[in-house]
Amino acid sequence: MTASVNDRPVVLDVKGLRKNFGGQAGPEGIQGGLWAVRDFDLTIREGELVGLIGPNGAGKTTVFNMINALINVTSGEIKFYDRDLVGRRPHAITQAGIGRTFQNIRIFPRLSVLDNVRIAYHPHAGYGLGGAIWQGRSFEQKERELTEKAQDLLALFRLEDRQDEIASNLPYGEQRRVEMARALAAQPKLLLLDEPAAGMNPRETHTLMEMIHFIRDKFKLTVLLIEHQMRVVMGICEWITVMDFGQVICRGDPDYVCNDPRVIEAYLGKLGRKV
Repeated sequence: MTASVNDRPVVLDVKGLRKNFGGQAGPEGIQGGLWAVRDFDLTIREGELVGLIGPNGAGKTTVFNMINALINVTSGEIKFYDRDLVGRRPHAITQAGIGRTFQNIRIFPRLSVLDNVRIAYHPHAGYGLGGAIWQGRSFEQKERELTEKAQDLLALFRLEDRQDEIASNLPYGEQRRVEMARALAAQPKLLLLDEPAAGMNPRETHTLMEMIHFIRDKFKLTVLLIEHQMRVVMGICEWITVMDFGQVICRGDPDYVCNDPRVIEAYLGKLGRKV
C-alpha cells in the first residue's frame, strides 16, 4: 500500500518565524523597524510540491532568504529533517540538502553553460585542496565523472547543444533552465524555486510546469515554489500557503485557496499592488 501524505517524513518545519529590519532590541523585545515577516509557520512533507504566494512585498522571498541563511532570523525555528538550521551559514544549508534558485537569475555570466553546472558538483567531488593542486590520476577521473554528470543534467533540460556557450549569451528562458540545472547539481532534497516563470512566454511557462513535475518525480525532491503566475501555481502545486503583509492569511489546496475571501481581497482589493 502507498503511504498517505501524513505518513511521510516532515522535510521542512518552520514555526513562529519573524524578521525585523532596522529595529532595536529592548527589554520589551524588538522596538521599531520594519516587520517583514511575522509568526510564519509552514510544514512540508517529503515529496510535496507546495506554493508560497502573495502580493509583492508580502514577505515571500524574505522567508526563502531566512531558510537558506542569506539573512539572519530575528526569531523562530527552521528545521530540516529535524535539524535546526537557524544560525548556520549558507554553504552549510546547501550541504545539508537545500537547493535554491533566485527571483533575479544568478548564474556565472562569463562561464560556459557546462561550467555553471559543473561548479555546483564540486562540494561532492571527494578530493581536497591537495588533490586539486596536484591534479593526479584520481583528480582527472573525478573531473571526468563530474563533467559527465553535468552533461546528463543539461540533456534533461534540453541544453546539451548549448554547453560550450557563454551563459550570459543564452535567451532568458534558457538561462532559467541553467540555474535550475545548477541547483539540482548540488544534489538537494528540498528545492526552493523563487519565481521560476518570471519573464517567460506562455510556451516557456508550459514547458517549465512540465519540467518541475518531471524533476520532482525523477530526483525524488520536495519543492517549495514562489510564483506570481497563477496558472503555474494552480496548475502544479498540491498545497498553497498565502502571505500578505508578512503573515499567513490562508493555506490549503488550490480550490480552497482561490475561493478564500481573504486571498481575493489580498490580490484584488489592494489598488496599486501588483500581483
